[in-house]
Amino acid sequence: MRTAVFHPGSTTPGNWLAIEDIPVPRPRPGEVLLKVIACGVCRTDLHIVEGDLVPVRARIVPGHQIVGEVVDAATPELPLGTRVGVSWIGGVDGDCWYCTHQMENLCENPVFTGYTVDGGYAEYAAVRAGFAYPVPEGLDAIHVAPLLCAGIIGFRSLRVAGVERGERVGLFGYGSSATLTLQVLRAWDCEVYVVTRNEARQQAAREAGATWVGDVDAKPPVPLDRAVTFAPVGSVVIGALASLRKGGVVAINAIHLDQMPAFDYDTLLWGERQLRSVANMTRKDARDFLALARDVGLRPPVATFPLEQANRALAAVKDETGYGSAVIVL
Repeated sequence: MRTAVFHPGSTTPGNWLAIEDIPVPRPRPGEVLLKVIACGVCRTDLHIVEGDLVPVRARIVPGHQIVGEVVDAATPELPLGTRVGVSWIGGVDGDCWYCTHQMENLCENPVFTGYTVDGGYAEYAAVRAGFAYPVPEGLDAIHVAPLLCAGIIGFRSLRVAGVERGERVGLFGYGSSATLTLQVLRAWDCEVYVVTRNEARQQAAREAGATWVGDVDAKPPVPLDRAVTFAPVGSVVIGALASLRKGGVVAINAIHLDQMPAFDYDTLLWGERQLRSVANMTRKDARDFLALARDVGLRPPVATFPLEQANRALAAVKDETGYGSAVIVL
């Protein structure tokens, strides 16, 4: 099968991946084999190929926003031909303290799709059956792919922040995940305040219905109930914290974050304001979000790339050269 493969230590910027033929994976017990239809490109993929996440394998096929069709090792729950989605969490041990306390996103021994096991920048992928989610009717493969990490993790961020219908919510950074999160918040009748440096994305946020949009140095005109940060920059977290009312919550949606600047406790954190990190997602998050996406008609803007242009897709994410989620289409 054709794949885009990452070999740590043997790449240059812009040429992170090599297009190679490798054997089609044979599903192990508990796995199903998917024929990949589309795979979203995530900023976490960039963290992997640029070394922000320490390599754990000598060779890896990235990609953790997979939409595919079950073609082998089907189960009663996932018969042949079932269209499924696969996300970043590709498996858990099931018996650590976190798994037995409804916190499988914090599992001590997780499997990460496209990082610790091969992902979806390939024509086929073997995945754990319990972490393959049937895609609801009405969601097409190309537009559902970005939902499988950016969408689900944005949805979990709203849960971690404790967002309630009708609240004032800030989104700090406006990439793929924030774009989807804004649509969810509008469906919940929330006022949405967007802070982003990119002028094109500022305009996109206005067109998507944001209540207010400002540059990174601007402060929302009203105190916020909740905020979610998407930019992997510590100073952005401080800006979000400075925008909260007392008792408000900032959820940090970042798998990798640069250094957090020092900040004044009395003016920024006191008053029961809270900082919470967002770590991965659960299967319940995935199922709930896909149902919500169907119900509210989520359809993110996308830019598509063939597998042979996987490096261009990663570069588009890195350089923010286009508006819309990058999706590799097989």
